[in-house]
Amino acid sequence: MDASMWIAKTGLDAQQMRMSVISNNLANVNTTGFKRDRASFEDMLYQNLRQPGAQVGANAQSPTGLMLGTGVRMVSTEKTHVQGSLVTTKNALDIAIQGDGFFQILQPDGTVSYSRDGAFKLSNTGQLVTANGAQLQPAITVPPNVAAISMGQDGTVAVELANGGGAQVIGQLQIARFVNPAGLQAIGQNLLKETQASGAPTIAQPGTNGAGQLQQGALEASNVNVVEEMVNMIETQRAYEINSKAISAVDGMLRFLNQNM
Repeated sequence: MDASMWIAKTGLDAQQMRMSVISNNLANVNTTGFKRDRASFEDMLYQNLRQPGAQVGANAQSPTGLMLGTGVRMVSTEKTHVQGSLVTTKNALDIAIQGDGFFQILQPDGTVSYSRDGAFKLSNTGQLVTANGAQLQPAITVPPNVAAISMGQDGTVAVELANGGGAQVIGQLQIARFVNPAGLQAIGQNLLKETQASGAPTIAQPGTNGAGQLQQGALEASNVNVVEEMVNMIETQRAYEINSKAISAVDGMLRFLNQNM
């Protein structure tokens, strides 16, 4: 295969992958706590036909080299952890994080994952859980005879007992922070997983040590900007078309060569 055809093919593959990233962003425009992905590219290895500074004569050196690129590839996708807008729900069990940090969610295998989705529910035992039944950590158990539940910005969880039973503090929410949140691995169900790239979590009380504060009765919306993603989609489509035209152009050149040799 002609080298230029292969180079254009790598461009097609890269733009197709970028379109998949954009499509996923748009698909999750209404997903609570979703963070948009950004595709990153890098050029591939070069054919070094002449080294810059190579000797080209008795007393002369080449001021530039002769290096032919071999294409492009997607090197990473990175989640952009920009704060999404807060949507008021007036649901006592909805919690939004204003600032840095993640909720800790206990998985069935005993490991802990992390999420910005604060749409919690009550299990049949009164524990705060996600929509998929995973338990919030530290565990919060709401008594059965509760008239109202309140959560402070510092994570303090209190309830008002029914029939004039008075107020009672039942727990303290904590959130996890990471040195490199972009290094977290997305595993679906609005959950992220710790990796070596993210570093170990630092557990803090909301509003302390750089951790964000909590807001009850609100949820964090997706930080996907539809207009921006549409612009990226058009740009990707045009880049794909250009690489396709490059393949057609090379095919025409080779056909001309075959017919006239």
